[in-house]
Amino acid sequence: MIRRKIGTLTIGQAPRSDITPILEKALPAHVTCLHAGILDGLDDDAIAGRFPVEPGAAVLTSRLLDGRAVVMGKTAVGAAVQLKISELAAAGCEMVVLLCTGEFHGLHGDGAWLIEPDRLLPPTLNALVGDRQAGILVPLASQIASELEKWRGAARTPVFAVASPYTASEDELAAAARQLADQGADIILTDCMGYTAWHQAICARHVSQPVVLSNQLLADLLRNIL
Repeated sequence: MIRRKIGTLTIGQAPRSDITPILEKALPAHVTCLHAGILDGLDDDAIAGRFPVEPGAAVLTSRLLDGRAVVMGKTAVGAAVQLKISELAAAGCEMVVLLCTGEFHGLHGDGAWLIEPDRLLPPTLNALVGDRQAGILVPLASQIASELEKWRGAARTPVFAVASPYTASEDELAAAARQLADQGADIILTDCMGYTAWHQAICARHVSQPVVLSNQLLADLLRNIL
């Protein structure tokens, strides 16, 4: 069987100990991964200088190697993402998988097959949910406005709750899940790659709604492609 090489790109630092095991478990044995992050090799001062958070501007959050969360200005993140995509393509990756559910515009694979979760997951989940009420779990309250635009294809306007996968306690996550249930959610969608089976299990202990992990769904789809 022909061996395949793909690249994964996080907007934090790689490898992501929370996401990488999910992907590696799903991928066939003949596929190898090269992991990269736009914050690789950067310290706190460099991150703050290169990805400043401007008042009122869109932000994204991700994870550092030491487990800490970081918040970055989205505009600067987009430019850094494209640079890393090109580097992974130049390193021989046939496919580059972006490990972020945030919306980006104008990205290209530079010769590699680029997989962007923001283009893949919303229509897939909208088709799955149908005319039921979706509840979206997001990391930051400031992201809800942009999320409404992202999920514009939903049959019913989603309801939202906030609990960061990187900093929220078990109690805070449980409260967010109950908030979604109280708003009438029939299903909970985690709109960040940082949510894991740990978060899913906590939600399951407090609400009856099924919880769909974005990273697991992405991994399942990749397995079928590869």
